Parts: sequence; structure tokens; C-alpha cells
Amino acid sequence: LHNSFYFRKTDNKIDDKLKVSRNFEKLINELLKSKSPKKWFRAYFNHGLINYIYGNPLTSFRYAIFQVASIITTTGFATANYVEWPMLSQTILMFLMVVGACASSTGGGIKVSRLIMAVKSIKRSIQQMVHPKSVNIIRVNGKKVSSDVLRTVYVFLIAYALIFMLSVMIVAVDNFDFTTTFSAVLTTIGNVGPGMELVGPLGSFAEFSPLSKLVFCFDMLAGRLEIFPFLLLFTVPFRRNKF
Repeated sequence: LHNSFYFRKTDNKIDDKLKVSRNFEKLINELLKSKSPKKWFRAYFNHGLINYIYGNPLTSFRYAIFQVASIITTTGFATANYVEWPMLSQTILMFLMVVGACASSTGGGIKVSRLIMAVKSIKRSIQQMVHPKSVNIIRVNGKKVSSDVLRTVYVFLIAYALIFMLSVMIVAVDNFDFTTTFSAVLTTIGNVGPGMELVGPLGSFAEFSPLSKLVFCFDMLAGRLEIFPFLLLFTVPFRRNKF
């Protein structure tokens, strides 16, 4: 039983877990008898597959922690086919694709700092509705956030949403399922890597049309350059004509 059996197909099903685990144990014992460090590593890897078969809670927690860290930092690594995880887990991972990394990092996504300021802005608006004459100041890390910064955040979020919705509509022409289309745009504009369903850890973007791939390229560039610097490239020729 080759290790790649678990990674090249998505429809694998083990009916007799005990029998498969015993075969893995025999293989592990034979590998440990060798003097080759490479085979010791394979023995450790196969032991991990036994835990994967039985669904060890600690193993599941390790997979979850790694995938959360990989996606929120937009690293793009995957050690498990999370497309087969419960829908709640997949939804959390897609939410993390939107959030992205922390401020001033090289990761993609909206960034945690912008999300915090947006949430605090909503809270301030609610407080001002209840107390119209109150003065509420938004602070991040104890520092006051100016109105100019908040306006930039609002414009960024609007631009992000508009580019995302337009991209989804164009990619939807390929007639893939909604999860594939939605996550494909989400993962490219956030520079995450894998998405869901056909573009999951075991999939690829090969089946999309050339038009969709051009949209993905645009989204990746816009997301990596924080949207505004990339959009400015299209306005520079017009500005030169004004001077």
C-alpha cells in the first residue's frame, strides 16, 4: 500500500481499518529494522497515516492548527485534504482567507488591522445612534485612528468587495459549482493558494478558461499590491497627459 494512495484521489474509502492498520504496522516494523534514516522517516510518516485512518483527536488538532496557520498567513501549504472536513471547518478556513495576515506583513487578505478598525467603526456608529451627542474615538493599540485612515480603510474594503464580486461573475461563465468559483476568486485575490472543491489541496486551476485565468492573474496582482498601487498603474498615463 503506497503512501500516495491517500493524496492522489479524493474518493478513497477504507472499509476494513483494522486490516489496513495492521499492514501499516508490519511495514513500519520492517522499515525500522533498516539502517537507512530515510526509511526511518518513512516509518514515522506511515505511523501518522495510522492515526489519520483512526481519526486521532490530537492528530486532527495538529492538522487543524497547521491549516489555520497556513491559510491565515497565506502561506499556501496543505497537509490534509480539508475539502473532506465538516462544512463548519471549511467555512472557518474560507473566512480566514478573507481576513488574511497581520498589518505590515507580506501576507494577503484584507489584513487583521483593517478588520479591527471596521468592527470598531460599526460599534461607534451604533453608539452614536443611541447617544447622538457622544464623542467616540477609535483606537488601535492605544493610538487614535484619524478620519483619513478610516476613510482609506472604507474605500479599500469597498474596492476589495467590488473587484471580488466582478471577478466571481466573470469566472462563473465557466459554469463550475458555486463553491469552486467563489473560493477560486477568494484564494487568488488573497494570494492564499488552495481553495475549495476543484481548486482544493488536491485540485488545480487547470480546467478554467483562459479568460478566468486572466481574471485570477489580475486578482493576484491586485491583492498582493494592496489594490490601490495596482489600480494606480492604470491612471498614470492619464495623469501624465494633465501635466
